[in-house]
Amino acid sequence: MNLAQKYYAVRRGRKPGIYRTWAETQAQVTGFSGAQYKSFTSASAADAFMQGQATPSAPKASKAARTTTPAHPVSAAITVYTDGGSRNTGNVAGGHVRTGDKAAWAYRIELPADVVTGSDGEFGASNNRMEIMAFRNALQKLVDLNQNQTSIVFVLDSRYVLNAVTEGWLAGWKRRGWKRSAGPLANAELWQDVDRLLPQFTQLSYQWTKGHATNQGNVFVDHLLNETMDGMGQERHHAAVKPVASRPAALASSATAKHPQAASSQAPLKHTTAEQSLADIAKGLRDLPF
Repeated sequence: MNLAQKYYAVRRGRKPGIYRTWAETQAQVTGFSGAQYKSFTSASAADAFMQGQATPSAPKASKAARTTTPAHPVSAAITVYTDGGSRNTGNVAGGHVRTGDKAAWAYRIELPADVVTGSDGEFGASNNRMEIMAFRNALQKLVDLNQNQTSIVFVLDSRYVLNAVTEGWLAGWKRRGWKRSAGPLANAELWQDVDRLLPQFTQLSYQWTKGHATNQGNVFVDHLLNETMDGMGQERHHAAVKPVASRPAALASSATAKHPQAASSQAPLKHTTAEQSLADIAKGLRDLPF
C-alpha cells in the first residue's frame, strides 16, 4: 500500500513549523502542554493551518470522527498502537477460518526516547484472536520494560477489545467462570492473561481509531503484521515437498541415533537374506539331472 505524502504542521509546540515525518513532529509536541498540530496531504493546506486559516480542500469531519479519532494524544507519556489481522479465505457467508489461513498481530510502543515494536503470526486464527494477542503482548512488553507505572494510552481499531476492557465485558466473563452469558467464550485463555496484566498498571487510557486510514501509528502496525503474514509458510511448504532421499547425512545419522534398535536389526537381516539365496542356488544345482 502506498501512503499519501504527509505534511505535519505544528502550530503550537517546542518549535512550530511544518515537518515531513512523524518522528520530527512527535519530538515537538509530545509532553508539550496545549500542543496544536495536524497532518495534511498538501503543503498549501499545512500552510493555511499554520496561519490559522480554514482548509477548504479538506472535507468537514463528522462529530464522531472529531471525537473518536483525534490526533496523537499528548496527555500520556507512552502511546501504544496494536492491531491484528487474518487472511481468512473462508470469509464468506457461512464460512470459517481455515487451518491454512495466515493471521498475525503487531504492536508499536512509543516511549519518550525510543520505539519498541513486536509482531508474530499463527495459522488458522481469527481476526479477534490476533487483536487480543496484540493487546495482551503489548501489555506484557510494557511490564517487561518496567513501564507499567507510567501514563499510557492505547490506540486500537478493535471495538471488540476496547469494549471488553472499558464496558465491563471482561469482568462479566470472569464472574461467570470465563464464559459468556450466551455460551462459551472464545480465546478465554488470552482474556485471562489480560485480566492478570491490567491490574499491574496505574494509568491506562484508551482511544479508538478508524483502521487503516490516516492514523500513522495504526497504519504502521497494520503494515507490520502484513509483513509477518507475507513471510509465513515458506519453511512449511519447503519441508512438505522436500524428498526424503535428499536429507543431509547428518540428519539421517540423527534419525538413526534415535532408533538404534531398528538400525541394528536391519544389518543382520540383509546378511541372512544373502546366505539363504546362496543356499537355494546350490540346492538347485544339485537337483539338476546331469
